[in-house]
Parts: sequence; structure tokens; C-alpha cells
Amino acid sequence: MRNLLSVVAVAAALLSTPALSNEYTDQLTQLAKSKLQEIAGNADLKKAIMDQNAKSSSYDQGKIDALDKQWRAEVDANDKPMISGVLANATSAYLKKVQEGSEGLYTEIFAMDAKGLNVGQSSVTSDYWQGDESKWQKTYSVGADALHISDVEEDESTQTFQSQVSIPVLGKDGKPIGAITFGVNVEML
Repeated sequence: MRNLLSVVAVAAALLSTPALSNEYTDQLTQLAKSKLQEIAGNADLKKAIMDQNAKSSSYDQGKIDALDKQWRAEVDANDKPMISGVLANATSAYLKKVQEGSEGLYTEIFAMDAKGLNVGQSSVTSDYWQGDESKWQKTYSVGADALHISDVEEDESTQTFQSQVSIPVLGKDGKPIGAITFGVNVEML
């Protein structure tokens, strides 16, 4: 009985504590509808996503899993041919430039194709396939007006509190061709 009361007390405390993400939702939504959509509308970014979509459209889940496994293995390896190839592409250069120009507002930026595979990124992600995560599932799969804002979490590497804001990248017809995620330092809003 005593353990049950302890569990109930902890649950009540958690339920009464407002989530940090709710505190910034309005500001992050406005950011997404303005600056982030402008960045996602870059013609070169869209072309890179469409080019990768042409290559990855035939990938089955086995191929996607193999690519993701290779990426994850390279994260901690000395030799990183797959990661180096993505970081060296023009899309990654663009996203890195955007991040650097944000004066610390963006802690990371990465773009994904129609399968949820990384197309470009400002820094190394822990995995290559985002298609099994909300950042892709709740944007690309939902439609043109989709927006996903994650909970606020402390980024150990940068010692900042960030929320990931994800939106679809749209093609000429206004339909999603991929998605883009921004790590946003909420302390700078």
C-alpha cells in the first residue's frame, strides 16, 4: 500500500508540472511558419531531396535498415565514408551555413527524403533513417501544413535546452517531398 501511495504521489507531481515544450510551443510555431519554412523552401535543398527520392524510391526496408546500420557503425568509427559523403554534399554545406548564421538559435539541422533518409545535415546525426521517428512520420506523412514540435530536452553536447521542430519540404505541386528538422535552442527565443 505504501508503494502504491508513493507511485500515486510521483504521478500527481508529474501531472501537475507543466511540460517545458508547452511553454515554447507558440514561439516555435511562429518560427516554423516564418524562418523555417523559408529555409525549407530553398530551391537547391528541394532539388537535392528530389534527386535522392529518385534514387531511394526503390529501396525496400532491408536496404534502408542496412544503410542505417552502416551509418550507426560509422558514427564511432575512424573511417566514415558514408557519413563523410553526406557531410561533404552541397545540402549539408547549406544547412551548416544556415546553422552558423543563426548565432546559436539552431543547434542542428537535417533534411530527409521521402523514405526518411538523411539528405543533408549541419552535423552528424546518430542515425541515417529518421522514417521510424515522429519528426518524419508527423510531417512528411501528414501533409503540407504539418508541424511537429518535440519536448524540450537538454542537449548534453551543447549544454543547451532544445526542441526539435520539424516541417515538410514541399515540391512544386505543394505536396511533401521530404522533411526538415531544426534543433532550436529555446533559451534564445
